[in-house]
Formats: sequence, structure tokens, C-alpha cells
Amino acid sequence: MTDSTAQRGYLSQKDDYLKRLRRIEGQARGLQRMVEDEQYCIDILTQVSAVTKALQSVALGLLDEHLSHCVVDAARAGGPEADAKVQEASDAIARLVRS
Repeated sequence: MTDSTAQRGYLSQKDDYLKRLRRIEGQARGLQRMVEDEQYCIDILTQVSAVTKALQSVALGLLDEHLSHCVVDAARAGGPEADAKVQEASDAIARLVRS
């Protein structure tokens, strides 16, 4: 479910998220170079782990923002919107746990 009209809870930290994502993008490019340069497998795996943890950190931050902003606001309003936001958050958590 997407809500294109609501203000996003992460906007107060948007610049921080963008900075972190750009750093992750650089790490991913570094991984490509490591493979191109035929670096040692374990060194590549170590960097894959670092990128994975960095992405998980972004995901958890966004999830926290979603819960504290979008879900809380919907819960205050009540009704079907509250139920939908809780289900949406639950589905997002399930996707994160499976990844």
C-alpha cells in the first residue's frame, strides 16, 4: 500500500538517509571493482556483509520512522486506515526478517 499524499515521517532525516545511501552506493561500486580485480573471496564477502548491514540499518531507521509517524498518526485517527497501516508495517517487518 502506498500513500502518495501524506508527508513522510523520514523527511526530517532525509539528508542523512541520502548520505548513507550514497555511501552504500559507493560500497557497491567498490564490490564490483573487487570482483573485476579478482580480489580474494573472503575480502569480497566481508564487504558484502558491510553493505548488507548498512542497508539493514537504513531499513530499520525507515521502519522506525514509519512506525512513529505514519502508524501512530493512523492509530490516532482510528478506523480502517489504522488497521491498514499496522498491517502494512507488519508486512514490511516480515519482508525485512526474510531478507
